[in-house]
Amino acid sequence: MKIALMNEFSQAAKNPVVLEQLQAVADEHKHSVFNVGMNSDNDHRLTYIHLGIMASLLLNSKAVDFVVTGCGTGQGALMSLNAYPGVTCGYCIEPSDAFLFAQINNGNALSLPFAKGFGWGAELNMRYIFEKAFTGVKGQGYPPERKDSQVANAGILNQIKSAVSKDYMNALACIDKELLQTAVAGKRFQQCLFEHGQDQEIASLVNDLIA
Repeated sequence: MKIALMNEFSQAAKNPVVLEQLQAVADEHKHSVFNVGMNSDNDHRLTYIHLGIMASLLLNSKAVDFVVTGCGTGQGALMSLNAYPGVTCGYCIEPSDAFLFAQINNGNALSLPFAKGFGWGAELNMRYIFEKAFTGVKGQGYPPERKDSQVANAGILNQIKSAVSKDYMNALACIDKELLQTAVAGKRFQQCLFEHGQDQEIASLVNDLIA
């Protein structure tokens, strides 16, 4: 599995801590991690608005399979990512959230609060969250006796989102160009997209934005 980690400006200083925990779990399961957001306070400035754009480009191009992100409360990043087709983001405070999201909703992104409640033992909580998110088979439903309905409902919700969303490329064309340019400006983001993306139309769009 290819996993992207992205932090915005308010929580950029926490990126090394989050990355360390995510990388440790990923290494155990032979997953790849791409740190594509801000990795310090001095990195190019991103908001949770940019995170939604970035996540949608990486997931829809199949450059990555999963996105881990967040903001101060995790709510802004959650809403930003879920605004886009092809992205199903869950809100995760503690390990059982990650497990239940993986089994019931079977999504492709998690938003964590990196300020609210981020205190003593926070790095351990993140480690356990990532273990539950990236261990075992996803989409099995929970509890087991409700497996069939849970799996069916997750699929129906994805179909509804696709039906009510605009065509993805046309939707991107309606977004303020400066927002898009800032979102794709990071060199680590560009490297991940161009080296692993499988959608030439998305790659061409990003090339035009950074030209």
